[in-house]
Amino acid sequence: MDPATGLGIIMGFGLLLTGYIMEDGSLPALLAISPVFIVFGGTLGAVTCQFTMKEIMSLPKYIAEAMQLPKGNDSALKQLIETLVNLAEKARREGVLSLESDIQGELSDKKYDPSLRKGLRLMVDGSEPELIKHMLENEIIIYEAKKKREASIFDAAGGYSPTMGIIGTVMGLIKVLGSLSDPTQLAPAVAMAFVATLYGVSFANLVYLPLGGKLKGKLAQEVLQKELTIEGVMSIQAGENPRILREKLEVFLSEKK
Repeated sequence: MDPATGLGIIMGFGLLLTGYIMEDGSLPALLAISPVFIVFGGTLGAVTCQFTMKEIMSLPKYIAEAMQLPKGNDSALKQLIETLVNLAEKARREGVLSLESDIQGELSDKKYDPSLRKGLRLMVDGSEPELIKHMLENEIIIYEAKKKREASIFDAAGGYSPTMGIIGTVMGLIKVLGSLSDPTQLAPAVAMAFVATLYGVSFANLVYLPLGGKLKGKLAQEVLQKELTIEGVMSIQAGENPRILREKLEVFLSEKK
């Protein structure tokens, strides 16, 4: 579980409301039902129009993914490097075919990327290096496109939400201008109209766009892990020295690590 996502959202809204209260703002003045329907309903409708129902129904899953730690963090990469170096030592000592037991055993654990098992399986089956690299790189391209599509849902919501807020404000001002006979109600009505803009802008910048950015950041780390896997598999097939392999793969770790 990555606490940064939830903590960031809570911190953002909390400090905004704190600053508002410090300026003698009233919290009940920010609560209104009609802007909720206009902003969130309009945003959901626009996003639903742009994407498929399957993708819309998967939104809770995408949000849950954004709340999880990325698979390609330094700890996971370091563990993967150790695994690849051990596999390289075994392949040099006992031959490539000896890796069959590892593919069916330890590497079948879900903590390992499926591309590692697939690459080793192709290698054990005697596939050409160019074919193995081509297949694994194609998997990265397809995976990256799929994950970018998922993140784009939140980017789209972040674009629509402020616009829906402005629409809500305009609708509120239309109502205000249509009832100017009672000046005492003018100021509260105008203030209520701008609540829609507040909802649209704040949720776009504190929820939708950060969630999309978080998913894209996780994707970048996962792609890095897959690229490391390809480099390791190709080096094992080429029979490289395990010590040289370790030094080559450690380049994928962060500078601090």
